[in-house]
Amino acid sequence: MFLIVGLGNPGISYKNNRHNIGYKIIDNIKESYNFPDFSKKFKSEFTKSVLNENILFLLKPTTFMNNSGIALKEIKDFYNIDINNIYVIHDEIDLDQGRIKVKNGGGHNGHNGLKNIDKLIGKNYNRVRVGISRPSKIYEKNFNENISNWVLSDFTSDEKNQWLDNTIIYVSKMILSLIKNQDDFCNKNV
Repeated sequence: MFLIVGLGNPGISYKNNRHNIGYKIIDNIKESYNFPDFSKKFKSEFTKSVLNENILFLLKPTTFMNNSGIALKEIKDFYNIDINNIYVIHDEIDLDQGRIKVKNGGGHNGHNGLKNIDKLIGKNYNRVRVGISRPSKIYEKNFNENISNWVLSDFTSDEKNQWLDNTIIYVSKMILSLIKNQDDFCNKNV
């Protein structure tokens, strides 16, 4: 039994934000593997299916980013899901755009969604970190960074064409490898 969680914020105004890359990947997994439609459960959009002889739950918390742990704790407790079988997909400003890293445990690096999850279920879940970079690395060294504004701004059409679409597809395809505990995809650039 595995739980794949995509972090983001609910609502149309957040749909294309950098902070919502986790939602975008969960939506692509749902479509790619023909999961049933989402239902409202566990303070989330929730669906489940069987993949590779494993029950796989997909979750998009609707509690807003800063309270993501509430939804995770509800489903984890309800199904008694082992923390080692939980994968949280989230944006990461300290990775270059399109870079993906998977790790178990660790710090939250200031990410409020992870901070809340750590507080409510512990730190030993798996993190699928998807690089969105910092604006100063993309535009200019002395760029005045406001990280909140950056993560809540929409992806540009250039980003979509250059790396975003490929990254979403790549992470969606690696789900079977994740649930088999294969990590040959770690530290790759897409």
